[in-house]
Amino acid sequence: MPLSRKEQNRLRVLGANIRRERCAKKVTQEDLAERAEISTRNLQKVEAGQLNLLGTTLIRIQLALRSPWTKLMPKE
Repeated sequence: MPLSRKEQNRLRVLGANIRRERCAKKVTQEDLAERAEISTRNLQKVEAGQLNLLGTTLIRIQLALRSPWTKLMPKE
């Protein structure tokens, strides 16, 4: 089922938040992808808001960044 416009926007915001945290911590996409055990291409898609990722993948990214959820999740 296609995502609604609101859901697409949430994915874009989530991706931008992940990118912002990664850059603030001076971590490359390659390093974060390796730490989170995902491909670099999938991380690129996540940061671009183009991949509707599994919760388990999101948890691995959050743990690899060592960032609180409040910095990653979109605000309503």
